[in-house]
Amino acid sequence: MNNKLYGNLIFELSHQGREGYSLPKNDFGNYSVADLSSTLKRSEDAQLPECDELTVVRHYTNHSANNFGVNNGFYPLGSCTMKYNPILNEEIAAMKDFTALHPLQPVETAQGALKVYYSLQQMLSELTGLSEFTLNPFAGAHGELIGLMVIRAYHQSRGDNKRIKVIIPDSAHGTNPASAAVCGLEIIEVKSTKDGIVDVEDLKGLLDDSVAAMMMTNPNTLGLFESKIPEIAQLIHECGGLMYYDGANLNPMLGACRPGDMGFDVMHINLHKTFSTPHGGGGPGDGPVGVRKGLEQFLPTPRVVLNEETKELEVKTDNYENTIGSVGSFFGNFLVILRAYVYILTLGKENIKQVGPMATLNANYIKERLKDVFELPIEGVCKHEFVFDGLKDKSTGVTTMDVAKRLLDYGYHAPTIYFPLLFHESLMIEPTENESKETIDSFIDIMRKIAAEAKECPEVVKEAPHNTPISRVDDVLAAKHPIVTYRQMKNEL
Repeated sequence: MNNKLYGNLIFELSHQGREGYSLPKNDFGNYSVADLSSTLKRSEDAQLPECDELTVVRHYTNHSANNFGVNNGFYPLGSCTMKYNPILNEEIAAMKDFTALHPLQPVETAQGALKVYYSLQQMLSELTGLSEFTLNPFAGAHGELIGLMVIRAYHQSRGDNKRIKVIIPDSAHGTNPASAAVCGLEIIEVKSTKDGIVDVEDLKGLLDDSVAAMMMTNPNTLGLFESKIPEIAQLIHECGGLMYYDGANLNPMLGACRPGDMGFDVMHINLHKTFSTPHGGGGPGDGPVGVRKGLEQFLPTPRVVLNEETKELEVKTDNYENTIGSVGSFFGNFLVILRAYVYILTLGKENIKQVGPMATLNANYIKERLKDVFELPIEGVCKHEFVFDGLKDKSTGVTTMDVAKRLLDYGYHAPTIYFPLLFHESLMIEPTENESKETIDSFIDIMRKIAAEAKECPEVVKEAPHNTPISRVDDVLAAKHPIVTYRQMKNEL
């Protein structure tokens, strides 16, 4: 490959006066851009690259090949559930019947879209054992915030304003304490036992009449099922608090058990994880929030409801005295909602029951095949994901970062590294239920090969990656002093 054409920035391929397009002459007479106010005009021309069209097309096409996604390789990213997004879902979400809708058009002309919304609410209620859902939140963390706002509104409606504490396990996702803080609540940490689950005895010492809720992820961030939930739920409810379920790890629960049946009062779901809609790069996402019976009045508006007399769907914003109000424009990320709806219908009530068991089987298979060469800090059956604490042989000096970088040389995206923070060399692997045994076996073979390399020629692993467009970068420097403009980069070279 000609590095001069494909290895450089588009600015470096620029030649003054070269054009890749032409615009028609202005036919608007006096109504031209020249009439714009000087306050709206640039003082000097924008410094844009000047390239012919073919150079531009080849440049970006070749750079796109450097992107890694679940469509072109195994992506075992723990905690984030990088699941395959079926092409069928994408084709339906791209239909003009949906993309041409306007949120302000009359509801009678959008009954199909409202039916998608209303039906998905009912499906999620059935799958989770909760009474009612709102699809309005725009992401998982947004759903956490909305769920906590519902909990706070519940306590305030009863005049119980002193309940401002949220108990959160030390293994929780980082968004949990962040969401609680944004909601104006105080975070209280509960410790985990050596087995990686919530320490009930530690929890008991934290309970009083100021507790608003306890947030739990189940399975937790270590991929372990929280076996003490019935006891924990009883303790929280007895002290007047509510149970919040972080649904980020809902994937292995489908077909096995439901949060509502465990004693949870409020939860959010990451549609972009469990129900196979695209995510990454900050969005899009959707974080529906569900509540048990008796808490429906606190959910946000607007709401899609069925008129029992006309059998038509309506959008309602009134008659909800205790609602927390609007949490965003209209009804969340509709096309993400649509993809999740199609995904659930495609699987059907029979096949969706296989999601959890298959995700659990795949994760345990990898764990058992690798635990002789990678350190497994907590033995036992995991659910959809698990955590190694680096290589078993620590004498090589090869770190989790080194293993992750070496995986890139073999065409695999690295798992999540250095999270959760409970272990020094965390390596968090989640295969999802979609992957075949052949794909998983190939990944296991490469992981074992890297473990062998760490013993035989550790420098090869420590200096990885060797086959990527750029070698290992200084992560701290890149984070603290990023160069994001061509002009700055040119000056610093």
